[in-house]
Formats: sequence, C-alpha cells, structure tokens
Amino acid sequence: MRRQGTDGSWIYPGRRPRAGTDYNLLEAYRQLGFLVEMFGLTREHPALAAAAEFVFSHQSAQGDLRGIYGNQYSPNYTAGFLELLVKAGYPEDPRVELAFNWLEAMRQDDGGWALPLRTRGRNLDALGESQTISADPTQPFSHLITGVVLRAYAAHPRHRTGPSARMAAVLLAGRLFEPDAYPDKGRVADWTEFSFPFWMTDLVSALDTITIILPGFTSEKTDHARDWLSGHQEPTGLFTGHLLRDRYHDLQLWFSLAACRVLSRMAG
Repeated sequence: MRRQGTDGSWIYPGRRPRAGTDYNLLEAYRQLGFLVEMFGLTREHPALAAAAEFVFSHQSAQGDLRGIYGNQYSPNYTAGFLELLVKAGYPEDPRVELAFNWLEAMRQDDGGWALPLRTRGRNLDALGESQTISADPTQPFSHLITGVVLRAYAAHPRHRTGPSARMAAVLLAGRLFEPDAYPDKGRVADWTEFSFPFWMTDLVSALDTITIILPGFTSEKTDHARDWLSGHQEPTGLFTGHLLRDRYHDLQLWFSLAACRVLSRMAG
C-alpha cells in the first residue's frame, strides 16, 4: 500500500512492450487481487476504496472497464475487476450492475464469452487501434474468457443463480482439458498452469467457479479434474502444480487452500 498513488493507482513496475495498454490499470488489477484475496481488504479500508474509484474511472458509458486492452472490449478484465470489487463489498453498486448488464449483452450465441477482436480473426496488434472492434456472436465461446467472466458471476450472490451463469458453467465444464477455440491459451497444458490470486482460466479456478454456480454438478470431465488434483497432493497434504507468478514464497499454501475449497465442495 505504500506504493499506491493518491489517485488509488499503482505504477506498473516493468517494461511496457505493448502500445495502447494501460499498464497502471493492469497493475491495479494485480494489486487488488493481493489485497482482496490474500489480505481480505474491503471498501471499508481507504486504500481499497481509493483503488475501486480508480478502477471505476475507467468504466465506459456502455458499462465495460476499458484500458488494459486499449480501446478494445475486454470481457475478461472487466469481469476480473468485478469479481474483486464484489468480494470487496460493492455487489449493489450501480456501476457494478451496469458492468454485469454489459457482460450479459456481450455473450456469444452459444452462451459463453469470447474476446471480440478474436471473433473477427484479429490478433493482439489490434489493441493499439482507436476503433473498437465489435464481436461476431456466431463464433464459438472461449473457455479462457468464459472462465474469467464466470468468476464475477460466482462472486455475486444474485448473478450466480441466473440462467446465464448456469448455462456458461456447463459449457466451461465441457471444455476441461481441451484446447481453447482461440490461440491465446490454445494448449491443453494451460489448464495445469496455476496462479493465485486467480488470473487466467486454469483447472482450479474453473472448478472453483463451477462448484459455486452448480453445486453438486458432476461429469466425466469434472471427475477427471478432481482425480488430477487428488493425484497431485504431496504427503505433507499440500498440492503441487506448475505455479505461475511466484511472487510469494508461500504461494503453494494459497494454491493448496484453493484446491481444498474445490475438493470440499465436490465431496458434498
């Protein structure tokens, strides 16, 4: 918190390789994840409240949170922020509801979500363009994007029970251990590359969401995922895996806690 600016932001510490990306907003997402998921801060804390207002200052009139992908739509980062803001005490904020309304309008025809520029066959070089690229809703959903969006739905006590969340959770469950429809996370191995706080869609983040939105849901793929996790428990009781963003020496503890939450729900 000592590195937080007076406007609630943080300065991105690294190189800024991609034009059009608001790297300070990206850093705010990273720091909010630590503050909310690891330290339990809520809107009652001035640092969290200031960060929330910095994030909301990037909300468009349509409702999405824009900047990390330049002027392009980003269902994943919009929802990623929503997840953390809801957990921090903003579930009834009208700006949060506006963003959920935007997510509802951005669904693909199959019920999931995708990065709009990818549905038009564009690559990430489009992030530097000023014109916003609309989605082709007839294209298939992305489990990378859908998994992140569903984390926001799972966090919200009302939206997690709606038909959109339930339909998309079934779609996500059907994609476990499958390559994505788009190239950003196109490897099967991406399912078993983990981070905490959650960032991309991995096996634990997906199961965490599915077990919240669809209590008691089972399938061949969710059983396979449960068995994979169980098979990666050490004699110490901790879980092991390919852990990304290893900024903290106790990251395995947080990952193990997340795995335990998932397995507890799956056990009924």
